Amino acid sequence: MKFVPYLSFDGRCREAFEFYAKVLDGRIEAMLTHAETPAGSEVSAAWQDKILNAHLVTEAGELMGADTPPEFGPAEQQGVSISIQLEDEARAEKIFDALADSGTVTMPLEPTFWAKKFGMVKDRYGTAWMINCAQT
Repeated sequence: MKFVPYLSFDGRCREAFEFYAKVLDGRIEAMLTHAETPAGSEVSAAWQDKILNAHLVTEAGELMGADTPPEFGPAEQQGVSISIQLEDEARAEKIFDALADSGTVTMPLEPTFWAKKFGMVKDRYGTAWMINCAQT
């Protein structure tokens, strides 16, 4: 068994996953639009090119996500953070800075009693991240 976080977006899933692939050195395994599936008839014409399912694979794990049409409820992500555990301080800083660009820093990336550096940020797509650079 493994857990794979599944993120909801308001129409910017493709943009977010392309950004995450770049920042996290990952590869997009799947990116299906509503129009490419039988579910296309269930959403409005404006949502045909939006993402029904995206799958990103990185060295550390996977993320999945989709655009949530308004008629299926809000796409807000609340109460969950994606936690990234790193050993390399420079890489932690690079990832944190990229996620913070046009996002909101909740806690700056700085030393703590449990980590060389730890920080929290909500990126420009509404995804909350926790970056933890473990003490060795």
